[in-house]
Amino acid sequence: MDLTPADLRLLLAVDRTGSFTAAAREIGLTQSAVSHAVRECERRVGAVLFERGRSGARPTPAGERVVVHARQVLRQLELLRTEARDAAAGSISGSVRIATFRTAAAHLLPPVLDRLTTRFPALKPQVLVVPELARGAAGEVADGRADLAIATLDDNAELPGLHHGELFTEPYLLVHPAGHPDPRTLPLLDWPENCSSYTRNWWRTQDWLPRRRLDVADDSVVLSMVAQGIGIAVLPRLTLHTTPTGVRVVELGPDQPTRRLVHVTTTAARHSLAVRELIRELRATTAA
Repeated sequence: MDLTPADLRLLLAVDRTGSFTAAAREIGLTQSAVSHAVRECERRVGAVLFERGRSGARPTPAGERVVVHARQVLRQLELLRTEARDAAAGSISGSVRIATFRTAAAHLLPPVLDRLTTRFPALKPQVLVVPELARGAAGEVADGRADLAIATLDDNAELPGLHHGELFTEPYLLVHPAGHPDPRTLPLLDWPENCSSYTRNWWRTQDWLPRRRLDVADDSVVLSMVAQGIGIAVLPRLTLHTTPTGVRVVELGPDQPTRRLVHVTTTAARHSLAVRELIRELRATTAA
């Protein structure tokens, strides 16, 4: 027998809470009923899904894959109902879940979501801001937590099982305190999300950049510290959407580093009406 939607919700509750007891409280069952239901799910799937122990329940490798598919299946069932009603009414409603990094959420998404919700007032965007590290925003789509991601992508990178489309490529720019007599005597400011190949290879060839470096929380902190005269930085243009007083921005020439921004979806999500309209608005904004 196939797993039912109720089975999938139960498995997600165990994964989310980390124990059968906590999952039982969350969904209104007894601990023994949850334990029995999980065993039955495991029998149907043909694999152990959770490791049981004193510290609770942790998904096995098989369980990790099952909970990802559970999120995706339940989301598709939700969209089935919503989009059927929308097709009958000639509208778009429900939620659309977007994962992205901080500067895209702050500077790229607001006009996009303003136009989208003006056109479709019953549509409710949900924005999840995640660091663009490791799997980043695209990983939220792969794990079933988002319908669409706005992410950065290296030219030679692959996204197995996902679909992506180009948004734009933006340059990195040099920023330093305005009026400083010799900015190169200041330390170079860096942040964890600036860890991809976008700038690293370029930086290694720039012997004029300061060797002294300060690592800070994120690019907004970097920009604030530049304005305070603490250091210099190489920042993407999107971070410089609003440049504070006291900061000078300098082009880095024809060999300047760049980064590539894309939208990312699953095969199923890209057919959602809300996702298609969101992509249309993103492209209209970035093409302007």
